[in-house]
Amino acid sequence: MNRIPWSADLRVVAQRFGDQHAVADGQRRGLSYAQLSKNAHGLAGRLIAAGLRPGDPIATLLPNCLQAVWTSYGVRLSGAAEVSLNWGYTADEIAWSAQLVPFKAVLTDARRADELRRIGLEPVLVDELDLADDGATLPPVPAQAHSRMLFTSGTTGRPKAVVYDHGSRWAGEQLLRATLPFVPARGERIVLMTPFPHGASLLTYAWCAYGGEVCLLGGVELDVLERLLTSAGVDALFAPPTVLAKITTAFGARRFDGVRCVFTGTQALPASLYRKARAMFGPVVRITYGKSECVNPITVLEPADVDAYFDVHAARPGACVGWPASGVEIRINPVAATQAQTVRDEGSLEAENASGEVWLRARHMSLGMIGVDGFIAHEPEGWHRTGDLGYLDSMGRLVLTGREADVIKTGGYRVNPDEIEALLQGLERCGPVCVTSLESDYWGEVIIAVAEQAGQGWREQAIERVASLSQHKRPRLHVALDALPRNPQGKINRREVTRRVLESQVFIDGPYPKLEPR
Repeated sequence: MNRIPWSADLRVVAQRFGDQHAVADGQRRGLSYAQLSKNAHGLAGRLIAAGLRPGDPIATLLPNCLQAVWTSYGVRLSGAAEVSLNWGYTADEIAWSAQLVPFKAVLTDARRADELRRIGLEPVLVDELDLADDGATLPPVPAQAHSRMLFTSGTTGRPKAVVYDHGSRWAGEQLLRATLPFVPARGERIVLMTPFPHGASLLTYAWCAYGGEVCLLGGVELDVLERLLTSAGVDALFAPPTVLAKITTAFGARRFDGVRCVFTGTQALPASLYRKARAMFGPVVRITYGKSECVNPITVLEPADVDAYFDVHAARPGACVGWPASGVEIRINPVAATQAQTVRDEGSLEAENASGEVWLRARHMSLGMIGVDGFIAHEPEGWHRTGDLGYLDSMGRLVLTGREADVIKTGGYRVNPDEIEALLQGLERCGPVCVTSLESDYWGEVIIAVAEQAGQGWREQAIERVASLSQHKRPRLHVALDALPRNPQGKINRREVTRRVLESQVFIDGPYPKLEPR
């Protein structure tokens, strides 16, 4: 497909669904399909009139709100490249993004205007724009022009800009729509709570193609979510494990019937958390695998398959994320000397050389990334090295076992912290536990377990949980923090956890390492 008719597609949707709500927020404000089209086309017209050409970068910096939706649609209609900035970014993070991608203007609101000016950027306040729409359909945009730029989480270094063109963006949206567990009917509601620049926007575009309603919350607004679940009717929600943990903790043993699908992904779903989610919503949890470099869906595990997997393999290391979506190729590239963890499957032993780094190739994948040294293309023949470790099980499903960058080298062994964390989830006397390491002259690295909001006796409980592991895999030190640092996507940042530990503790190295308060 050489040209993408974004404008014509939105005109058709607006004609079909008119005054039906496309998007609503937690304050009961709504944006109809007709208003969405009017605002998006009005913004696109202004951008084109200002000289923005297909592929030219312009940034968006908005919280989860109605404006974020029509602004994103408007940039796409214009053919420009939307540089999606997370509302939680600091001024330094925004400046770094602008260094990687040379945008000057930022579509935002008044709350960030002065901050943007101080770092040399031009804020364009979307609420103050005069958005006139003459009803004309804009020309299709070139498929090869840059369309969207997302940023990696920065857990293994400074963030990089991931580049999509309009063709790959269109292909990704079609694949996501084709793999939805059901086609949303007019007015059927999905609740989204994660930052719009990432998973929330993908599901918004897919849902609105069918006339459904997207309820976009500013975060995990438990009072609003409770009202929606009990009285307004919710057909689906997107809740990665960090969000699911908050919901199940807040609502306890309550049951919410009527939700047809709980979409989850972004990180491993512990068996204990799955059991809580199943008790609350029923067997409707659906797992997908996606990355900034290749958006959802890479793989899909439907609710019935999720339920069957956890019924049989609840104690098995790794996270099963399902079968490749149509057109997605996956291969496991052996990693030299990984000492890949051994995986037991109903009594049989998976060959260690079947584990390695996950490589993938797909039509909806990004073009590559922009780093400090410029553009970085994918591997020859179009393969993307994900940095994720895993294997394909006997049924052809992808099982993720960790990140190559997170592997800990201790006492001559290579240890995957995810394997340890899986055993430490759901401890009764603390919140989430992060497994990371401290540099050691004696051991190479020392494995530590760091708990959030820990209570009395959590260390003893943690030590008991990992007793089945080989001695070299067991944490040597246990630390409690008030809160575990997370990136804007809600993932715990291991490097930042280590830094926080060393801020308050002095590490004493040796055969019996220890930590002492500063």
